[in-house]
Amino acid sequence: MNTSRDSLDVLLQEYAYKSLAQHRTGILYNVTLPSNFSGIEVSALTLRSGSFWTKGANISEFRLPSRIIPQPFVKRMSVVYQNLGNWSSTYYNVPGYTMVTPVIGFMVYNATNVSAYSIMKLNLTLMGEPISVHFPQFILPQGSNSTSIKCVRFGEGASLEFSDMALNNVCSTRDQGHFSVVVPEVEKQKAKRSKERLWKWLVIGFALGFAALVLIGLVGVIVYKFVKMKRNEEMERKADEGESFENVWIGMSRMPSATVTRTQPVLEHNEVP
Repeated sequence: MNTSRDSLDVLLQEYAYKSLAQHRTGILYNVTLPSNFSGIEVSALTLRSGSFWTKGANISEFRLPSRIIPQPFVKRMSVVYQNLGNWSSTYYNVPGYTMVTPVIGFMVYNATNVSAYSIMKLNLTLMGEPISVHFPQFILPQGSNSTSIKCVRFGEGASLEFSDMALNNVCSTRDQGHFSVVVPEVEKQKAKRSKERLWKWLVIGFALGFAALVLIGLVGVIVYKFVKMKRNEEMERKADEGESFENVWIGMSRMPSATVTRTQPVLEHNEVP
C-alpha cells in the first residue's frame, strides 16, 4: 500500500467534508486548501443515491453515467474530485512511461453523516455504460507519437491498469481512482527503434550477402567456361595452321604420328680425266 497517496486522499477528503455542510446537495463546489497545497484542485459534490442512479453526474473531467449503485448502499453520497497538477509526479509515477497530463481522480464517500469522525469510502457497481474521463488537450514529448498513447489508472496500492483511448483525449473506466495519460519514455522508444532498425539491416545485409555470393559463383562459372572455350578455339586454330598429324594408339594412349618420308639416295659420279 502506498501510504503517502492514501494519506493525501484522506487529507483532501477531510478538507472537502469540513465545508460540505455549507453547500446544497447537487451543487459542485471548489474546496479551499492551505497554501502549502498550491497547485492542487479539489471539488466536491453531494448526491442522493436515487438521483445518482437515475441521472448520473458530471464532475469536471469525469462523466458518470446513470445506473451506478454505491456499495454498500447509502441514501446520500459525496464525490470528491482531485486534480494534482504539478504535484502529480510527487505522488504518482509510471515506470518506463512519461505522464503527459496531470493526475486527476475521484473518490466516492458516505455522506449520510458528514460530521462523523470516520468517513467510509464506497465502492461502485456499474450496471450500464462505463465512466468516461475527458482530458484537456496535451502536448506529446518530442520524439513520441500518438499511436503510443495509453490511459493509465492508478489502483489500490501501486497497481497500474493500462488501456487504449476510447476517443481522442477520452479514457474509459468502470471504477473510481486516479487517472493520467502516458507515453513510453522517449529514450526507451529510441533504443527500441534502433534495435528494430539494426535487426532489419542485419536481415537485409544477410540477404544481400547471400545474393552476392550466388552472383559471384555464377560469374565464376561463366568466366571459367568462356576461358576454356577460348583456349580450345586457340588450340584448334593452331592445329589448322600447322601440319596435320594422324593419330595412332600406343598401348592405351592416343598419340599423333607423322607420315614417314624416306630421303631418296643420290649417286655421286666421279669423272675420270
